Amino acid sequence: MLMEADLPDDVDALRALVLEQARTLADLTDAKSKADARIERLQAILEAFQRHRFGRKSEQLDPDQFELALEDIETALGSVHAATDAALPKARGERPRKTNRGSLPAHLERIEQIIDVEEKACPCCGGALHQIGEDVAERLDVVPTTFRVLVTRRPRYGCRSCESTVVQAPAPARIVEGGIPTEALIAQVLVSKYADHLPLYRQAQIYARQSIQLDRSTLADWVGRAAWYLRPLRDHILERLRRSERLFADETPAPVLEPGRKKTKTGQIWAYACDDRPWGGSDPPMVAYVYAGDRKTERPEAHLHGFAGILQVDGYGAYAALARRHQQIRLAFCWAHVRRKFYELAESSPVAADVLRRIASLYAIEDEIRGLSADERRDARDQRSRPIVDDLYRFLEARGRQVSAKSRLGEAIRYTLPRWDGLIRFLDDGRIDLDNNAVERAIRPLALNRKNALFAGSDEGGDNWAVIATLIENCKLTGINPHTWLTSTLTSLANGHPASRIDELLPHAHVG
Repeated sequence: MLMEADLPDDVDALRALVLEQARTLADLTDAKSKADARIERLQAILEAFQRHRFGRKSEQLDPDQFELALEDIETALGSVHAATDAALPKARGERPRKTNRGSLPAHLERIEQIIDVEEKACPCCGGALHQIGEDVAERLDVVPTTFRVLVTRRPRYGCRSCESTVVQAPAPARIVEGGIPTEALIAQVLVSKYADHLPLYRQAQIYARQSIQLDRSTLADWVGRAAWYLRPLRDHILERLRRSERLFADETPAPVLEPGRKKTKTGQIWAYACDDRPWGGSDPPMVAYVYAGDRKTERPEAHLHGFAGILQVDGYGAYAALARRHQQIRLAFCWAHVRRKFYELAESSPVAADVLRRIASLYAIEDEIRGLSADERRDARDQRSRPIVDDLYRFLEARGRQVSAKSRLGEAIRYTLPRWDGLIRFLDDGRIDLDNNAVERAIRPLALNRKNALFAGSDEGGDNWAVIATLIENCKLTGINPHTWLTSTLTSLANGHPASRIDELLPHAHVG
């Protein structure tokens, strides 16, 4: 900004300065107009993607692809803002543009940097300046992972009178006896692989950049040893889930490399979860993963031995067979799977579109009653959801008689009606959710890990996946830092934490 003292006395020079300022202003106005147009276009694309996510076309994009697309759009917006900021000079006292920059936690270390003027004399009169305030800005900084070496010294003491006597403090217990990693480093490897989906060979490359040479096989050995120590905790979580009155169940493929062969076989990781938060239940949310080398129907029966209650599932026949053999298990089926069947036909079938509209009404009611008690949810469903469901049943029965059973619409109807008793179980029990999404969310991290890791090296590797992923996912569900929890828990296990007090080690015991 020009000050009065900067203006020339000569009229021609002043005229030239005014013309230059006018040209600069015109250029800046044009640049701002173009930037605003780009921002408007990118915002429109962003809003379209968001509608795509939550609207009728939500299932056409893989969630990971959707997030990457959003990242690219938001990155482009950031570039436009940066270009605009660089092109447009800020007026004195102008506040910077407010954006969602994220909050900086209070527990982070603050490193203060004071930027002061060189001269504290008034530029006008030369008098002394005095401080009248300050501007404070905080930025989030990072120090790349810092390795250090813990040196343990254990002095030995002898007795001059008793030559055979040597006294020394015992060596600390370790997960990897005689190895170099601390429990904190093992925890870091586990979190990087099973929470951040970073394969071990990439972790080895990262360590190599800091001149730390660790073979992938060495890291794998640490992971295997940690999984051995942690397996009883996974088993205990599964046992606690068996004692629940209501569970979600789902499964996902786990490619496994067969010994001596280049191709993979398909194992399965089964997920069992409980989440009472939608109806205000007091039990903490939990999930357990169990690996099996196949998808045989007897697998869930073995995993859920002794369970009695409501099992909320998709349409896989193994669960129906389980319920037929065990009368104490009642199935509740998933409306999201029903919706998916009709969604695929909605653009070409008015009947399918009508079914989707009715199901959407059920979900709208669920959004309104989320967080109410089980009794309140049941009463609301009885008054508002039951008429919709009853009418939908009559509608599907009538349309089912009018269309070919071999048509896609006929197949969707035939998928739905035989499962009707399980689909409407939510009407009489406020603890039951409308869908199986709670466990499908728990499955998603495993699917992402599978994309990055490609396959497990063996059935044992698949089992290790299930054990460690169980514990990391429970840390996420309870809102605690998995690295902090793993470091503490591995240390306790190495020091012989008693099995009778295993509940003390579970992630849920570390909340608060």
